[in-house]
Amino acid sequence: MSERRDHYSYTFYADAANAQSFDARRFGGPIGDLVAKGQADVLADMLGPVQGRRIIDVGTGTGRGAFLLASAGAQVAGIDASEQMLAIARERAVATGAPIDFQVGDAHQIAFGARSFDLAVSLRVLMHTPRWRQCIGELCRVASHGVVLDYPSATSTALLQSIGRRLLHPLGRSSEPYRVFTGGQIRRELESHGFRITSIHRQFVLPIAVHKTIGSRAFTETSERWLAKLGLLRLFGSPVTVYAERG
Repeated sequence: MSERRDHYSYTFYADAANAQSFDARRFGGPIGDLVAKGQADVLADMLGPVQGRRIIDVGTGTGRGAFLLASAGAQVAGIDASEQMLAIARERAVATGAPIDFQVGDAHQIAFGARSFDLAVSLRVLMHTPRWRQCIGELCRVASHGVVLDYPSATSTALLQSIGRRLLHPLGRSSEPYRVFTGGQIRRELESHGFRITSIHRQFVLPIAVHKTIGSRAFTETSERWLAKLGLLRLFGSPVTVYAERG
């Protein structure tokens, strides 16, 4: 089935200006740096040593996850539907000498054979895809051992932001009207492909937008530590990253 190429997940990231500002918007400033460090720590904790392992980064964007994995010794392929995002990733690969195979590709139909990779990673992608179940199926198909993916939780404040964006998007506001998920939805879909979740990580209780507005790493670390002690992270933390193993 062909994809709706007018869907925002294709058009937004195909815009050269959005591609150029992507890293600054997501990982800029003290809180963006904290988010990036958290992402790196979670990958390292969940995957363990990756030296020599074959890993595909699906929806790689400008390649941040792919570079983290390659620097740890993995053999990495990164795919993305946006040529504009991949152009940035390829420039960085040339500049750093990172041996990463960046290719144009779609998360709904990954152009590799079954179990071509040891691990499949897809971060901040599922929330934007037109057919998320098909994307999970593809991640599971190409991974011989494990899958890492993340999603905004339906029990977090991300639900309110998602609703707001969905209301504003038809009015012409430039936004990404993403979806949210319950843990049960993700677990059942992975299990339908023979994968079982073995590790879960929740990042923030307060919205990332709030932390970025305040702009204080000390506030973020202190407030989130106390909220976690109160048990709120386990209930309302988002985004949620999961690692699932085959069988």
